[in-house]
Amino acid sequence: MKKILIVDDQPEVRRLVDVTLRFDEYQILQAANGEAGVAMAQEHKPNLIIMDVMMPGEIDGLEATRRIKTNPKTSGCTVIMLTAKGQQADQDAGRKAGADDYFIKPFSPLDLIRKVEDALS
Repeated sequence: MKKILIVDDQPEVRRLVDVTLRFDEYQILQAANGEAGVAMAQEHKPNLIIMDVMMPGEIDGLEATRRIKTNPKTSGCTVIMLTAKGQQADQDAGRKAGADDYFIKPFSPLDLIRKVEDALS
């Protein structure tokens, strides 16, 4: 069973992504901030991480992605940024941090399913 880690400070977004992806055979993990996301990635080594950019705390989504992608234990995790920050400069910053893909809020659940399936195939 493939593992997906959702890292977002908004419980509603985590719940929506969780419910959207529950129809497939995935183990869904959740973290409410960048620090917890990095720790969970190291502990569980998910196949895919869906990462928000703007989160409270010392580590935002960009820094969490950098830490995940530069750590040999987690560098193989695929990271999709899921954020309201949709400008080209924001997308460039996400890719520079190591994100494999970028998805903009608000999002279509069907588009998210397709994106996840593509990332995990």
